[in-house]
Amino acid sequence: MSRKEAGYREKLLAGAVSCLQDKGYARTTARDLVAASGTNLASIGYHFGGKDALLNEAIAGCFEAWTERVEQAVFGGALGSPRDLLERAMISMVDVFEEMRPQLVICVEGYPAALRESVLRERLAASYARAREAGADMLRRAAAELGVELPVAPEALVSVLIAISDGLMIQWLLDPASTPDARQAVDVLAALSAFTGPCG
Repeated sequence: MSRKEAGYREKLLAGAVSCLQDKGYARTTARDLVAASGTNLASIGYHFGGKDALLNEAIAGCFEAWTERVEQAVFGGALGSPRDLLERAMISMVDVFEEMRPQLVICVEGYPAALRESVLRERLAASYARAREAGADMLRRAAAELGVELPVAPEALVSVLIAISDGLMIQWLLDPASTPDARQAVDVLAALSAFTGPCG
């Protein structure tokens, strides 16, 4: 791909993100995308195959950017204790809601669209799979560096942490004042662990 072609592709993706924030998935038209990106109708088909594929790529990109942020937050400095590690991961997933509100809206709007669009559903499922894989790799790396053994399968742990983050995200979008922050979430997880004790 030439530099010019790559530039068009990036402009289209940026335009798609802008349209998703302003108009949502269902109400965005190809002409909206052209106006927002400063490109032309033909470029949508050339680079993405169509409007829906472009919007799907933009939504998936928001999911993947979040995974990269978490990895940077977890491994950007000294690891500390396992609780420090969990707290940093949760902060990077939860305490960024205000900063990431436009992207959160895009992510949430992607869910109902994915129920009807098999291509988007597969794309988001793949994004979640990559997030689980990346998270599990982070946990294995952290456990090795800290010299500890993971108490559960890392993929299951990551799935639960993602579910907590996603649930808090939806609550925050509706009622931010009543939504626990990352440290409160970690305190709850620690309390649950102490309350239930080891299972076996």
